[in-house]
Amino acid sequence: MKRTLTHLADGRELFYFDRYDDADRGAVDERELPPRPAPSELRYDPLTEEWIAIAGHRQSRTFLPPADRCPLCPSAPGRLSEIPASSYDVVVFENRFPSFSTPPGTHDDPGGHAGAGVIGGTRPGLGRCEVVCFTSDHDSSFSSLSPAQVELVMEAWIDRTAELSAIPGVEQVFCFENRGAEIGITLAHPHGQIYAYPYVTPRTKLTLRAAERHRERTGGNLFADVLAAEREAGVRVVAANEHWTAFVPAAARWPFEVHVYPHRRVADLSGLDRAERAAFGPLYTGVLRRLDGLFGVPMPYVAAWHQAPVNVGRDLSYAHLELFSIRRAPDKLKYLAGSEAAMGAFVNDVPPEEAARLLRTAITD
Repeated sequence: MKRTLTHLADGRELFYFDRYDDADRGAVDERELPPRPAPSELRYDPLTEEWIAIAGHRQSRTFLPPADRCPLCPSAPGRLSEIPASSYDVVVFENRFPSFSTPPGTHDDPGGHAGAGVIGGTRPGLGRCEVVCFTSDHDSSFSSLSPAQVELVMEAWIDRTAELSAIPGVEQVFCFENRGAEIGITLAHPHGQIYAYPYVTPRTKLTLRAAERHRERTGGNLFADVLAAEREAGVRVVAANEHWTAFVPAAARWPFEVHVYPHRRVADLSGLDRAERAAFGPLYTGVLRRLDGLFGVPMPYVAAWHQAPVNVGRDLSYAHLELFSIRRAPDKLKYLAGSEAAMGAFVNDVPPEEAARLLRTAITD
């Protein structure tokens, strides 16, 4: 793999990840761009003990442009995009409309916040947000990527996880993909994102607390024990190979939800060995094709890599991917209504065992 760093017209970093060393990455971004926005503001909610990012500049971000104006396609004469090159394998660049950003030379105390009290407090939304372009083919999808292309995407995730984790104040790195208009995407080109948070996210805090209590009770790792139990039960397993198992969790919140675990516990993606990285793509793209084949239409989904935080809980964590879709039938979506949205109390209309059976038998061509 060859990695090449360049810069866009407004100073943002862009990385090319290429299979071959002879790729020419000398193209220059010739656009005239406005200055980069100031960091968002983080506001502390004392009722939930969570940080909320207020990022008004994101209101102006690009929204579902036509294919011939896609900012993630390679640049061409008369059509300049976020990627200056005329072709690419995998590209990662700083988001033009980030939820979190750290201007050069900025230093912040991640633990302090101003004005703490009943109303909470505030601090700059430092961190970083990046876009990952999985392929230059606008009409493709992750499920269509070759095993070699998936490995290249994984190398990009691993590279960026390591670099973003080293930024002062970053507490957690999150690689994810939103797919489908029903999910709320703003760009149709096959891509994902990486968030470098200046705090540990609420979901991760919850699972790490549960993992710590489980270790105190049993001496085992909660994630490893869940994986072992699902593999032994078998009824919710969707697919498996020598290094990975994909299963519908017993307490799935979403109509179709699949968790993908490596058989060997690692804290983050960088811990995967070469064989594990190679084995991921064929299994995962097969799961995605099952989802698309379930109702004969492209399945909207969120795919989320859960990795260990940078500074806490690494001995408790188990890197894995959680994938879920809001589609519950060919013409029906699950909306987060009163119980889920207001109270966080989920009700799932599709029994997990039935979801797993349907996915095992779904058409994958």
